[in-house]
Amino acid sequence: MLESPAGIQIIGAMRTDVGKVRTLNEDSVAWVTPHDEDVARRRGSLALVADGMGGHAAGEVASAMAADIIRRLYYDLDGTIPQVLSQAFIAAHRAILEHAERYPECKGMGTTCTVLAFHGGAAWLAHIGDSRAYILRGHTLTQISLDDSLVAKAVREGTMTQDEADHSPMHNVILQALGAIPHIKPMISSHGVPLHPGDVLILCSDGICNMVPDGKIAEIASRLPPQEACDTLIDAALEAGGLDNASLGIFSVMEAEEHKRAPQPSTRRIKIPIPPGPRP
Repeated sequence: MLESPAGIQIIGAMRTDVGKVRTLNEDSVAWVTPHDEDVARRRGSLALVADGMGGHAAGEVASAMAADIIRRLYYDLDGTIPQVLSQAFIAAHRAILEHAERYPECKGMGTTCTVLAFHGGAAWLAHIGDSRAYILRGHTLTQISLDDSLVAKAVREGTMTQDEADHSPMHNVILQALGAIPHIKPMISSHGVPLHPGDVLILCSDGICNMVPDGKIAEIASRLPPQEACDTLIDAALEAGGLDNASLGIFSVMEAEEHKRAPQPSTRRIKIPIPPGPRP
């Protein structure tokens, strides 16, 4: 839980699941709410979903490294929030590249990463890959991240329809990810999205958004408190086939006084998974 200077409370929960097909969960999630009042005032809270790729535990290593480095540097570095997020993403990217060079068994690993930083009554986005960030305001669900995928780029350029993209065999081809290519250009918001009581922010890997329609994501996230919504959406992804690791975070914005009056929704802290094997 985080109370911002704007007098709102952010109540959040996260969950990750291996799914029904994969034997290894290569996703990592993090939800950091500082106990130190000075740190909370200076930086607020941070939520992150990273979807690793590479197989043989390499994807798990990449996503865990990204989660650990980004959340540490977000609180350690000086500068504006966009500057700090940009530096943290670049540092994570370089660390993953260097780790893969040092350990040949990790060659080819990489990870998506989508971050929301909550500070001063606003949400700041940093993103690379095809994990997603949404804002649900009223009855309207809006994706605020842009998919770094081949088909999403084609849709934006008008050379493919959304229906064609949804059924394309190239659907999972990612153009950018941390550690996957030499040079990256992550999406870093220059301004925070102002938050209002009743807003719901959603982070998820493609194991959720590829399995559960946006309409169902919106219906569940608007109806249930964060932890119950996470559990219900994971169940929906599994019922749809559970073809990939499924990870998400849901964050509800409430007035501070409303939170004090209302029963607190169940939340669960998620530790960043530290995989076995070589460390950076």
